[in-house]
Amino acid sequence: MNKNNMEIGIIGSGNIGSALAGHLTKLGHRVSIANSRGPESLTELASKTGAQAVTVETAASAKEIVIIAIPVRAMVHLPSHILSASTATVIDAGNYYPSRDGKIAEISNGKTDSEWVSKVIGHPVIKAFNNIVAQSLAEKTSPKESSNRIALSIAGDNNEQKRMVMKLIDEIGFDSIDGGSLSESWRQQPGEPAYCQDLDRDKLKIALQEADISNRAQNLAAADAMARPYF
Repeated sequence: MNKNNMEIGIIGSGNIGSALAGHLTKLGHRVSIANSRGPESLTELASKTGAQAVTVETAASAKEIVIIAIPVRAMVHLPSHILSASTATVIDAGNYYPSRDGKIAEISNGKTDSEWVSKVIGHPVIKAFNNIVAQSLAEKTSPKESSNRIALSIAGDNNEQKRMVMKLIDEIGFDSIDGGSLSESWRQQPGEPAYCQDLDRDKLKIALQEADISNRAQNLAAADAMARPYF
């Protein structure tokens, strides 16, 4: 596998998926992008980013990395028969908002949304690209030596895959830190101190540590109430 020119599929053409498509094609990766409306709806985005517009099934079949950047409620419609058999690193870039996604009992009862996603698609996932505002992801990249470079948190249970994603994030133009196991990924989700704050590496580490699980449900509810008018 040539990690300097990976085959990457992106499922989701919203702000996060579109920003990543642009960054990754600029790095020389072979990027395909898909959404639920079909390739014909992605002509303009493909022209702008250089990514290839494909079906969801084709994006899910990417060999090295599959990035899922869709609302949590839509996860059940993904081609799990393809994803479950994949040898690629699958990245979940989404966030659970009950007012948009509906109440999911397993998440309400303590499972992180990425643990639930992993179960739904039948494949382990790495949580990344979810703790940053889409506009920052698109516009605030900076060279490695820059001061106050924004950092992203990566959570997951496969250390080799986490290292690969962290390297990719560095190449895009952000610092990254290991946010722990997938069960710890709630620390970088809506309502928590690390969520959408454009923090540097040291401040992000502190924010992740400050997250208090006893406040998790309350923090998510507050974030959900703030986001509800935008859904």
